[in-house]
Amino acid sequence: MNINLNPADGVPIYRQIVSQIKYLVASRLLARGEELPSIRALAQTLRVTPTTILHAYGELEAAGIVHKRRGSGTFVSDARLHFTHAERRRLLEPRITSLLAEAHQLNFTPQDVLRMVTEHRAEMDREGD
Repeated sequence: MNINLNPADGVPIYRQIVSQIKYLVASRLLARGEELPSIRALAQTLRVTPTTILHAYGELEAAGIVHKRRGSGTFVSDARLHFTHAERRRLLEPRITSLLAEAHQLNFTPQDVLRMVTEHRAEMDREGD
């Protein structure tokens, strides 16, 4: 599970973790029933306190995205999750912001980026057939 934290972001670390796990679930990069790293293991990996992970997992559980099995760990909910358009948009917008910032630094125009995104999507559609 790849989670990238940005302490300078202004968003609390636990919220960044929640947002990124929601994205991983919404995009099906984390499958239903898949076990999440233990609180201690994820805290060590991300170099945060276990309390931060506990807070994030608690929020995800309250939202029905994950569930805890006593003595077994934390797992992605088996229920089919439906994210609203606004929730999906909120999950995607930070990635768009990062993409546009990098494109700007590399002297790509918004039209260049749109063309590349369209080409990549077409390629993904062809591979899915």
